[in-house]
Amino acid sequence: MSEASDPFKRELLSVLPNLRAFAVSLCGNSDRADDLVQDAILKAWGAQDRFEMGTNIKAWVFTILRNEFYSQARKKGREVQDSDGLFTERMAVHPGQYGSLDLKDFAKALTQLPEDQREALLLVGASGFAYEEVAEICGCRVGTIKSRVSRARSRLLEIMQIDGEMDFGPDKSSASSTLRSFV
Repeated sequence: MSEASDPFKRELLSVLPNLRAFAVSLCGNSDRADDLVQDAILKAWGAQDRFEMGTNIKAWVFTILRNEFYSQARKKGREVQDSDGLFTERMAVHPGQYGSLDLKDFAKALTQLPEDQREALLLVGASGFAYEEVAEICGCRVGTIKSRVSRARSRLLEIMQIDGEMDFGPDKSSASSTLRSFV
């Protein structure tokens, strides 16, 4: 069908210059405006069966363009530019079972420590008390508490067969901070 015999196509082409000018005024960038016009024309072409000939095609296509502009703006507001992958890398979450398994192993190993070492380690490592405060709580010298904590940490590493950070979780970046604070 020729351009002259398709009234919809003829009318659509007639509004292109005004449509592009409107798109440039919205975008402020001619390349982006051209993309927006193309998107609007494609949507209008796809919906031509819903257009009633004899009504205002200019207003109809301008509305499509304006709605497409705002849809793209909303979408762009939700998107994050991450060409180097740094943002995505930080969002990756390893499965929770690694931490859960590490914690179970730790709890089991903790029960194998002598009571005085376990108490000192939990007060310093888990409760966050200073060595001096723990010494006061336990009624002994600060050096004794430091020694108990050191022996407890060494014994936990031995019981859990830990040689380094890579022994926690699936990889180095996800090593369990909870366990590292104790050992």
